[in-house]
Amino acid sequence: MSHDEDHVLSTSEKLVMMANQIATFFLSQPHDEAAAGVANHINKFWEPRMRRQFFEMIDAGGKGFKPLVIEAASRIRRPAPEERPAAARASAAAH
Repeated sequence: MSHDEDHVLSTSEKLVMMANQIATFFLSQPHDEAAAGVANHINKFWEPRMRRQFFEMIDAGGKGFKPLVIEAASRIRRPAPEERPAAARASAAAH
């Protein structure tokens, strides 16, 4: 057993891995269609919280992402900044 088998992926590592797997799937298509395919998949299936973290990573330089993922980022919907949960807003308003 190697030490790599014991490594637990962080959320960031999982997002990089998933985005890169999506890009690998679309690599057989013409380049522009591939970038659109990556963006469409992420827009359809990634919740705002995942896309928010994705953009934090892209904005920080995109380390680990395949070039196709970085190119597709301009076509991915950037979610609004995260809001506090309703309960936290109600608690703050009561004080």
